[in-house]
Amino acid sequence: MLDHIAKPRIEEAKIDQWEKGIRRLAEHPGMYCKISGMVTEADWQQWQADDFKPYLEVVFEAFGPERLMFGSDWPVCTVAASYSEVVGIVTEYIQALSDKEQQMIMGGNARAFYDLEDGHQ
Repeated sequence: MLDHIAKPRIEEAKIDQWEKGIRRLAEHPGMYCKISGMVTEADWQQWQADDFKPYLEVVFEAFGPERLMFGSDWPVCTVAASYSEVVGIVTEYIQALSDKEQQMIMGGNARAFYDLEDGHQ
């Protein structure tokens, strides 16, 4: 599991070296990536949702919705954003995906990866 999308330097808009590393890691079929920890890598007071799009585009292209999962990084994220803002960044980005893909990213992939019960009896 690659946590926090490997902590790119979003505040500095650094992407090239990070992207190369992400793409190399994604070549391994058993590697998953957690979409988390982004707001703490951005400007804590002035980030905009668009700041994260280039990084999200890379991880979605590299891993696909089948190997990505949302993570809030709560409570650490609260130094830069509320929990609902962190969720909103991802849910807004994935709204164009199918319902199934959205469900995979927002919980299904985590249940499968960590072998968790889905709560249905």
